[in-house]
Amino acid sequence: MRFIFYTHSLVSDWNHGNAHFLRGVMRDLVRRGHSVLALEPADSWSRQNLIENEGIAAIKRFATDFPELHSQSYGKDFDHAAAVSDADVVVVHEWTDPKLVEQLGRIRQRAAPFTLLFHDTHHRAVSAKQDIASLMLRDYDGILAFGETLRQRYLDAGWGKLVFTWHEAADDILFRPMPEIIRDRELIWIGNWGDDERTAEIDEFLIRPAEALGLEGTVRGVRYPEQAIAAVRRAGLKYGGWIANADAPAAFARHRVTLHIPRRPYVQSLPGIPTIRVFEALAGGIPLLSAPWEDAEGLFRPGKDFLFAKTGKQMQGLLQDVIAEPAVGRELAANGLETIRARHTCRHRVDELFAILIQVGSAQVTKQLNALEVVP
Repeated sequence: MRFIFYTHSLVSDWNHGNAHFLRGVMRDLVRRGHSVLALEPADSWSRQNLIENEGIAAIKRFATDFPELHSQSYGKDFDHAAAVSDADVVVVHEWTDPKLVEQLGRIRQRAAPFTLLFHDTHHRAVSAKQDIASLMLRDYDGILAFGETLRQRYLDAGWGKLVFTWHEAADDILFRPMPEIIRDRELIWIGNWGDDERTAEIDEFLIRPAEALGLEGTVRGVRYPEQAIAAVRRAGLKYGGWIANADAPAAFARHRVTLHIPRRPYVQSLPGIPTIRVFEALAGGIPLLSAPWEDAEGLFRPGKDFLFAKTGKQMQGLLQDVIAEPAVGRELAANGLETIRARHTCRHRVDELFAILIQVGSAQVTKQLNALEVVP
């Protein structure tokens, strides 16, 4: 089948974690023999910031890191009707321009044979509710929400009748244990600063515990203000800025432990939705410690796959335990990896996508999926 993904960006992962997931899903579709194309706006803020901060080489390396993937940029004169004319499935990300979201719906409404899905991987349904409420989704065949609480928001608001939970997951071809790399560093945290959505949490669960223990470690991510970079350095940690996601597995492999510090909108309003870094870290075989969030959907085995710290003081104690007792870290890493491989890889999500398409797919798609003997 031919899949087209309208994404904010595939070639840039600057402050754009959804690119990680879509790359993994698209790579799995390609491995299964499907045709896959990403369409992205030429002026996306992620792409522009990556070029401005890291240079054009950071964009060009996408083709080297992911040679099997193809992305085409579009501008205001792009012919979208022609682009989707031979598609079987079109998936539209929620950062897509609202006018284009509506245009694609109209194309589908005019009896176009493809299946049209809307994909939401953000917290705007609660933090910018009107932005989502104003989108014209009535002609979409289904909505993919990256958590059950987000799915319920859509249903309760009447934004869609057929809404499915479709969590993110790890591309375990990329994220895998690398025992050949020596773990000669202690703590790593890979996370972007954001819009003051976890400033206090970063201080409580990362900065102060690392400083108190005198840990040697690394912080990677973008949009850090100068005062935040200064705080990282005062804690004895090195700030490394942006890291290409293709380099993250090796970075995890060099360190003995990592952290999950969720953004406040997810903790308060959308429980059960971790960031993709949780999946990726566990897939990489590094012990994970987490600030508080509610695993409302039972995605993991808290206390076995990773450890929760309710306070910064507890995080300090857990960090000390994992670093002082390598066996504790090895057991955590093995458990987390087991859960990822059993439930949370991009292969699992493609299987789930096919099951969803069996339920909402056009006649064209259903016929092809039945020929593949896909079982919902």
